[in-house]
Amino acid sequence: MLIAAGQGGAPLAALAVAVAAAAWLACAPPSHLPEPEPGSSGGRAVARRGSRAVPLAVVAAVAGAVIVAAEGETLALGLIITGGAAGSWRLVAGARARGAAQETADHVVEVCEALAGELRAGQPPWPALRHCAEVWPPLVEAATAAELGSDVVRVLHRLAEVPGAAGLHEVAAAWQVSQRSGGTMAPALASVADSARRRRATERLVASELASAQATARLVAVLPVVVLAMGSGLGGDPWGFLLTSTVGICCLGAGLVLAFLGLSWIERIATTAVRA
Repeated sequence: MLIAAGQGGAPLAALAVAVAAAAWLACAPPSHLPEPEPGSSGGRAVARRGSRAVPLAVVAAVAGAVIVAAEGETLALGLIITGGAAGSWRLVAGARARGAAQETADHVVEVCEALAGELRAGQPPWPALRHCAEVWPPLVEAATAAELGSDVVRVLHRLAEVPGAAGLHEVAAAWQVSQRSGGTMAPALASVADSARRRRATERLVASELASAQATARLVAVLPVVVLAMGSGLGGDPWGFLLTSTVGICCLGAGLVLAFLGLSWIERIATTAVRA
């Protein structure tokens, strides 16, 4: 066992770092989602995931190191590739979640505008909500609550925890003020719709400015694969070096870690800019 550990020392170190980074990418709270309310169920869930991320990364790294010390380079390669697949899955899932959140944000803007128009036209609140549910189906829950005389404000706040639907907090506030004062909601909702529309336009502008940097980062991450393919076409054997030699496995693990950390860093910068 000691001999195997000594011979596989370089890939062992690369494996420990690769598995730790992949576990962090798979378990850390998604940075692309909006900040949940501090006391909400979404906030508690994200806090639990965040508290588990570091211990899971450490456990994965230690377990990988022990296994590789006993088994050698073949298993090291398998675990590094598995870690790379896990990191890739998280990046793809994050991109899909961001797209879904942006689509939801667009729907919320449409809901605010449609709801203000319905109320301005003289529609009662619950039929207006029912019509707006055609734009964003989850709003059916709020429409049903309004029809039954239940707590619409609480339902709207809960729906606002959906990624991209934070604008519903303002709708809930306008609804609550209207209930307490007995006034019409149309002017307040018109102001909410205008604010949501301007905020969404700003988010699109920031996202468009950051798109080139994100595209460059993805290109740089994929470029090594293109170079390896070109090297194979020129008669070399770069894949054999990466997959069979000790130094190659070490380079593969380090390269995956750097690529994932770079992509994650760019996405966090973009998310911070959009939130700001």
